[in-house]
Amino acid sequence: MRGALDCSSGNNQKTMNRAVRILRIINAEKSEFNEDQASCGKLCIRRCEFGAEEDQEWLTLCPEEDEVIGRELEASGQVGGCTALVAVSLQGKLYVANAGDSRAILVRRDEVRPLSSEFTPETERQRIQQLAFVYPELLAGEFTRLEFPRRLKGDDLGQKVLFRDHHMSGWGYKCVEKSDLKYPLIHGQGRQARLLGTLAVSRGLGDHQLRVLDTDIQLKPFLLSVPQVTVLDVDQLELQEEDVVVMATDGLWDVLSNEQVARLVRSFLPGNREDPHRFSELAKMLIHSTQGKDGSPTGEGQVSYDDVSVFVIPLHSHGQGSSGH
Repeated sequence: MRGALDCSSGNNQKTMNRAVRILRIINAEKSEFNEDQASCGKLCIRRCEFGAEEDQEWLTLCPEEDEVIGRELEASGQVGGCTALVAVSLQGKLYVANAGDSRAILVRRDEVRPLSSEFTPETERQRIQQLAFVYPELLAGEFTRLEFPRRLKGDDLGQKVLFRDHHMSGWGYKCVEKSDLKYPLIHGQGRQARLLGTLAVSRGLGDHQLRVLDTDIQLKPFLLSVPQVTVLDVDQLELQEEDVVVMATDGLWDVLSNEQVARLVRSFLPGNREDPHRFSELAKMLIHSTQGKDGSPTGEGQVSYDDVSVFVIPLHSHGQGSSGH
């Protein structure tokens, strides 16, 4: 099992420790859950068809675990939260669970396959807007749930503008009313998108005490703790020695695309086959490539101003007789 936890506050050991305990619900050395694990959190898997060639499974951890985090943080006088990205190898399958904006990809000689989706205010706009539609009191009259291409001003009153609501996949038109001038529930685009002007993620653990600045409006109702889980059938792949899973926090993906990371992986591993530490060295090289230093392997000088954590996990050994593990 491998996991990357990205905290929203600098030194939140309580949240990290509890998050690790939640992730240990899944025990890679056992095929069944014992009573201790069952008491920690309930597990259910449902299958969702995405097409003739590919399935995806979803694993849901019981939300009560996130409430336990909240109670422990409150009792200890701490605040904060973290995102979580986890990979578990179990009986010939690789389970990748993500709650946040970290990312995992599969890199093979002729393939780059995303194994997770980022959860941001932008990608989960409809879910967040629908919650505000059902429970408008969550916005305390301070925000509008509607999305507009730009921040509206007083001069826009009565004008016809584009907007989106929870039931809309595209844009429509409406005449601007006074309530539309409130700060939007989701504002900004891309990396600048924020939930209630505060958070750049829409899923994660903790943050029960987080409120909008100078208000009593809580962000937690909009911050979902349920992870999305992708299941990769490793036994069905003809694995090569250099097939790997790259897991990293958003600091890496802010400056490198999936294809750029794949190119770095393919250029590094063939020339370092004799190095027993080549996978950890590759992870270090990927981090170095985000620092904008001379000699960066990408040669593009990108700089990430976020913290960066990277795992490079070889799959070849996991695919050899893995059904017995």
